[in-house]
Amino acid sequence: MAMKPKEIDRKHRRLQDILKDMKGVLVAFSGGVDSTLLLKVAKDVLGDNVLAVTAQSETTARHERLDAERLARFVGAEHLAVASHEFDFPEFVQNSPDRCYVCKKTRFADLVELAGQKGFTYVVDGENVDDHRDFRPGMLATRELGVRSPLGEAGFSKDEIRFLSKKLGLPTWDKLPYACLASRIPYDMPITAEKLRQVDAAEERIRELIQGVQTRVRHYGDTARIEVEPKALAKLIHIGVRNHVVTYFQELGFTYVTLDLEGYRMGSLNRSIDTGK
Repeated sequence: MAMKPKEIDRKHRRLQDILKDMKGVLVAFSGGVDSTLLLKVAKDVLGDNVLAVTAQSETTARHERLDAERLARFVGAEHLAVASHEFDFPEFVQNSPDRCYVCKKTRFADLVELAGQKGFTYVVDGENVDDHRDFRPGMLATRELGVRSPLGEAGFSKDEIRFLSKKLGLPTWDKLPYACLASRIPYDMPITAEKLRQVDAAEERIRELIQGVQTRVRHYGDTARIEVEPKALAKLIHIGVRNHVVTYFQELGFTYVTLDLEGYRMGSLNRSIDTGK
């Protein structure tokens, strides 16, 4: 899609106006492309009346935790990391298709409570207009809790967010999209902390071996199914890399290591359910 700088500038001004009207915000901050732009603009507009909060649990990859801390410092915003408690809910652990709703409901309920304690009227997240194209039941939970999405309200698409991020000098402008580790477990297979640790370690090793490509490791009990971008398939099956991956994955506890020849695609596990999309 061809970018229209004047249109993006207009949306940027609209985003600034939305945030000005809020007077102060608690930003649900993951350190991804969207929430980093939102935090940057909020900090520019509202100064110290901004708090970045990152909810963390076993579902958060180690590199994402480090990124959130680093990027909040880069923006110059106050940052808190708080524990998330989705594992306290059997509906989440059982991993039904509405898992994301359960997780978001408990996480954002905690953020709304924290916002009240800190004197903030609004909790905001990085949802944008493109998010409605995917199966994301968690968005219903945030709407029910009154969480606002200024990027979406201003009409930003993902590509426009990347364009403005680059213009503003944010290092996240070309960051690969990411999702919580629970999304690697097929629906109706229980989520455990051990499975998430295996996935986190497995994906981190592939990122070390093949840098700059999108990677997912889907956890099917004793089997790992690796998804990488099609352009990286040849690198992964190179004998030296392949042997290293197989050995390391088996050390993590997998019996079988498989490669999805279709390659990475967002929401691949949603094929097994009726999402209504």
